[in-house]
Amino acid sequence: MKAPLHPVMLAGTGSDVGKSVLATALCRIFKQDGYAPAPFKAQNMALNSFATPDGLEIGRAQAVQAEAAGVPCHTDMNPLLLKPQSDHTSQVVLNGRPIGNRDAYDYFRKEGRTELREAVYAAYDRLAARFNPIVMEGAGSLAEINLRDSDLVNVPMAMHAGADILLVGDIDRGGVFASVYGSIMLLPPEERKYVKGILINKFRGDLRLFEEGRKMLEDLCGIPVLGVVPYYHDIHIEEEDSVALAAKSAAAQRGKVNVAVVLLRHISNFTDFNALERDPRVHLFYSNNVDEIAKADVIILPGSKSTIDDLYELRRNGVAQAILRARREGASVLGICGGYQMMGVRIRDPHHVEGDLEVLPGLGLLPMTTEMLGDKVTRQVRFQAFDGAGETMEGYEIHMGKTLPVEGRAFRPLNRLEDGQEDGCIVDEKCMGSYIHGILDNPAFIDRLLAPHAAKLTAAAASFDYHAFKEEQYDKLAAHVRQYVDIPLLYKILSEQQ
Repeated sequence: MKAPLHPVMLAGTGSDVGKSVLATALCRIFKQDGYAPAPFKAQNMALNSFATPDGLEIGRAQAVQAEAAGVPCHTDMNPLLLKPQSDHTSQVVLNGRPIGNRDAYDYFRKEGRTELREAVYAAYDRLAARFNPIVMEGAGSLAEINLRDSDLVNVPMAMHAGADILLVGDIDRGGVFASVYGSIMLLPPEERKYVKGILINKFRGDLRLFEEGRKMLEDLCGIPVLGVVPYYHDIHIEEEDSVALAAKSAAAQRGKVNVAVVLLRHISNFTDFNALERDPRVHLFYSNNVDEIAKADVIILPGSKSTIDDLYELRRNGVAQAILRARREGASVLGICGGYQMMGVRIRDPHHVEGDLEVLPGLGLLPMTTEMLGDKVTRQVRFQAFDGAGETMEGYEIHMGKTLPVEGRAFRPLNRLEDGQEDGCIVDEKCMGSYIHGILDNPAFIDRLLAPHAAKLTAAAASFDYHAFKEEQYDKLAAHVRQYVDIPLLYKILSEQQ
């Protein structure tokens, strides 16, 4: 049995420096080297979430890291999840269950932080009793000195765990010397000693040009630079944020099925489309431009954290009319979760779960009506097509609201769940909706979605195994990080007496 290692925390000089991806890499490296790692992020703010096997909710990034570590995800890996609902408010999910909405100012005040701190510490302690090493992730910058007293996720969390901190700096955005040195110097001496190494991420160009800079950083900070990790283009790990979605080309491609995902203002769980994006038969893009949507063979309405607000905006900006016109002209339309709700006849919110608007007409593509409810459904599911044809598939549900057929209208469910319940609605093979996130991770469902447009495909197009693809990407990421990070030195740091 291997000697236990200290926990390690990937903390950053700021947001979007690559902490999540590097934590994913370490989870896979430790697994490859015979350890039993698990990820942990005390507090995550993201619209991408995932349902655990026991039907609770965590941030998608920690579910990805758990997958890289080869273990089932659990709420102890992300006990506190903030799901933004507006510029100022978020839904607070504690230990997998929503506990209400909080204004950002109220949330980050010192009052009431003790209970949250105790909850995230307890989750870490439970996780550390089962796995080793724990690969921890900070949030934003580790040196947010104005938030230090209320910080639950960075240095105070590392101190509770006795973790060795690796500070990650993003050289691509510039100012890496100031951001690394400044972050360390802003920490009080008793916190600074936990920072054991530096990782420079997203390097472009000839690494030899940074050798002198590496030595200068080590002399300035008094700790080693464990690695300078180059930017990569050929490794695909699920993204946590939706910033880059609109940049994916909307230009139609011959020989492929062109799929448009409607770019909602409050889009959530956009990782639903990663498998489809990698499928060689598909050209996928995100857009809210009516002319670009008109080019699509398949239009997908994704999940939303604010369904009624996004539906109102689709009606205002003309996208709703463009979708209806495309449907009449032969395009397929698929709605997932909030997108499924939008495809119905109407959405009602009499209890003001989402806001002040109590009713809004839907697109009328499905004979369904939705009522928003305060209780959230969160569960993993196994299902088959309702007609019983084909294999058993897997996915998960995370939604607020109940969708039922309009009285007197013909209705055909899309799927039958393993427990006998029905899911979704299908009008024909080109018009359907479902509450199931991850439905497009199943090759059988993708085949069904693309079948009406098979005549467009070239002879070279083939189906796609997304699970095998992801495993290959985790291994490629681990190999990339091993090449540029001093892993033996990391093991030495994590094994030394503290």
